[in-house]
Amino acid sequence: MRLVKQSIERDGSGTITLHPEEPEDMWFTYNLIREGDLLRSSALRRVTTESATGSTSSTRVHMNLSISVTALDFDMQAAQLHVSGRIIEETKYTKVGQFHTLDLELNRNFTLEKKDGWDSVAKGLVREACDPIKSADVWAVVMQEGLANIAVLTGHRTVHRQKVEMTVPKKRGTGRQADHDKGIEKFFQTTLDTLLRQIDLSASKPILLASPGFIAQGFLKFIIEFATRTGNKALLTQKSNFIVAHSASGYMHSLDEVLRSPEVLARLKDTKYARETKLMEDFKTLLRKDDGRAWYGHKEVEQAVEKGAVGRGGGVLLISDTLFRAQDIGDRKRWVRLVDRVRDVEGGE
Repeated sequence: MRLVKQSIERDGSGTITLHPEEPEDMWFTYNLIREGDLLRSSALRRVTTESATGSTSSTRVHMNLSISVTALDFDMQAAQLHVSGRIIEETKYTKVGQFHTLDLELNRNFTLEKKDGWDSVAKGLVREACDPIKSADVWAVVMQEGLANIAVLTGHRTVHRQKVEMTVPKKRGTGRQADHDKGIEKFFQTTLDTLLRQIDLSASKPILLASPGFIAQGFLKFIIEFATRTGNKALLTQKSNFIVAHSASGYMHSLDEVLRSPEVLARLKDTKYARETKLMEDFKTLLRKDDGRAWYGHKEVEQAVEKGAVGRGGGVLLISDTLFRAQDIGDRKRWVRLVDRVRDVEGGE
């Protein structure tokens, strides 16, 4: 996601113009837009005109429309977001109050104004979406022979950054071992070049390498040898950050299994992802013990925060993102206020 323009006042009013660049950006947009928000984007609308003789003709006209959002429909396969609403600005071809559905697509700007202003949660979502690398917790390369998927894990999501796919000759047959070795080396070099274009080596972040068999271990050996041979000191300083793990395959869905393994979680103990995973496990354990140290439910959690049990009292607030998508504005503000209090007043997280 690219931030094109931001104009937000101190009271939270104002607009932000965004440019979605990847399919994950459309999912983020779906989670950002709420019913009642004001949305402006380019549109294609069918316009019917009537001639002096009474005959009619229909044409499709490109225009910019502003709507007050009433409904959203996200098409994950096509990476499109269909946003319906009432037109709020009259144009040559439309009147105020008419309905229209804006189709938000990749590489097309849109401008959003929040109905009740930009709160801390919404602004935080925009910051993370526009710079996932800066908010990265962990880099991950899930691979197998000829296939590598590079992803970055932030505190809230996993972003697929790049895919490397090459043909590696098989070992079978006389004299094929040398061809296989050359193919693997070329595959490793291409994967490393792709990773280096994505990653910020000045930041010390864990780099997870996962594969079936010994592919990940071989890739790590190749990285160290390459860094030593070329004198790449920035890459050499990352040596202690590499974590090698086993995965079922080189496809992205295998990453979930890798991240749940106790060995990997132990190495990632200082990351936000690992902390949140551990907190959920601790919460479930305390619930089973039923010793009064774990609470859930709207009123119960608010009372715990009110009495200082969260933050300075040692407790941690766990809250679902779905609460920030509440259609009732009062409900949404209620949970934003709770998060702001825990973060700004109680000194918690």
